[in-house]
Formats: sequence, C-alpha cells, structure tokens
Amino acid sequence: MDRTRDELGVCQTGRLAQVSSYGPHPGEERPLSGKRGSGTIFFARCNLRCVFCQNADISQSSVGQAVSAGELAGLMLELQQMGCHNVNLVSPSHIVPQILEALLIAAQQGLTLPIIYNSGGYDSLEMLTLLDGVVDIYMPDMKYSDPDRANQYSGVRDYPQVNQAAVLEMHRQVGDLQLDEDGIAQSGLLVRHLVLPHGLADSERIFQFLAEEVSKNVYLNIMAQYRPAYKAYQIPKLSRRLKPKEYREAVRLAKQFGLNRLDT
Repeated sequence: MDRTRDELGVCQTGRLAQVSSYGPHPGEERPLSGKRGSGTIFFARCNLRCVFCQNADISQSSVGQAVSAGELAGLMLELQQMGCHNVNLVSPSHIVPQILEALLIAAQQGLTLPIIYNSGGYDSLEMLTLLDGVVDIYMPDMKYSDPDRANQYSGVRDYPQVNQAAVLEMHRQVGDLQLDEDGIAQSGLLVRHLVLPHGLADSERIFQFLAEEVSKNVYLNIMAQYRPAYKAYQIPKLSRRLKPKEYREAVRLAKQFGLNRLDT
C-alpha cells in the first residue's frame, strides 16, 4: 500500500494528514495545560477501533481538513503565538511521516515549544525510532494487558505486546517526566490509564509492568471518566459508568506497587 499515492488502509488516511480541530486546551493534565493551555492538534482517524471511544466522531471518520506539511507547520506556529505551553499531537500514530515533515518546516520557522506525542499506545518501534530526539513528551494510553479484551474492545489482539514495547522505548528516549519551576512539563513520559468497569482494563497487571519494567517514578494519570459511548451500550459489561469504588481500588493498586506520582 502506497499512501503517497493516496491509497487507503485501516486508518483511512492518504498522503495528507487530516486535522479535525486545534487550539489551546485547558483540560489536559496539569503539567501540560498550565495557565495558557496545551496546544492541541486533533487528527482525524486512528489505528484502533475502540468500541467505547468518546471521540468516535473524530477517530472513526474523516471529519476535518486535509492539510499539507506547510499548513500543519503553520498551525503549530500559530499555537506558539497564542502562548500555549506545548504542541500536543493527538492521535498521531498513523501519520508520523507527515508530522515529521511539518515539524522540520516549523522548526526552521522558529518553533521552540515542547512536542507532545499523545497516542492510544499502539505504536510501532519503527516509527518511534524516527521520533527519537524529536518528541519531548510521550503521552501514551495503556488500555489493556489481556490480548482477548484488546481484540474484543479495540480490534487489535497484539495491543498488550505492542503497547508495552512502545512504552519501554518511549521511556528509554525521554525518561521520567521533568517539570520546570512553574510545574509545566518539559520532557519525559506521562502514561494514561482509563479504568474500565468490572476490571476489564486489568489495571493491576499494567501497574505492575510500569513499576517493575519502566519506573516507579513514572507520571501516571489514572482516569475515572469512563462512560458508555459509541458502541459500548451494546456490550453489557461496558454499558454503565465506572463506580467510585472501582476507581478507588485502581488507585490503591497503583500505590501498592510503589507508583506514587499519580494524577487522580
């Protein structure tokens, strides 16, 4: 498949990246949003098929505008002019070459903000190698540690294997999250984990992996905002909101493994 000729694969993206929206985002993690917002660029499409995706209107469709490398670079520079703390690339896994092309142009024109790679965590080592020295902050999801659930709920059986290898490589490149004197992230790894009802995310095994294989000093956002969305209402175990006691148990487990740098 040759995407330079606009041939489409699973991600339904050809030669040009598709931008759904962009602008300062006040609702990201505190070290990212600060007082002036995280400069988010939301890309259309995704390499996952999560049945509970809360942004399915973006991730599962081509809603947005196709942009050239120069136009994408212009958006990055505009976010810098707005005063954002960083450039936050949301769902970038399927368009790494287009992003690299744009970043070169933006850097030549004065872009100096930290670059955030904000992904679903299903990232190939080949693409991550290309980003070594380019990305300042990696922010991957860790969704599952069980391949059957990964296949059932996100359409990729090898998610745990690929995800863990990706997180290890991300941490090798940038290390633990580093903050400036104002508490704003400048570099490092920030992991997101969405707690699912009925323990479906297998949080305990993910926390064990982070503590034993990555770093006990990893910055971890344990997210409580699960709600049924997209196709989740059709799946009994995913058709309700998360219970407070399920979230509290996840936080307890994280601390049990020595992970105390938590965003909860």
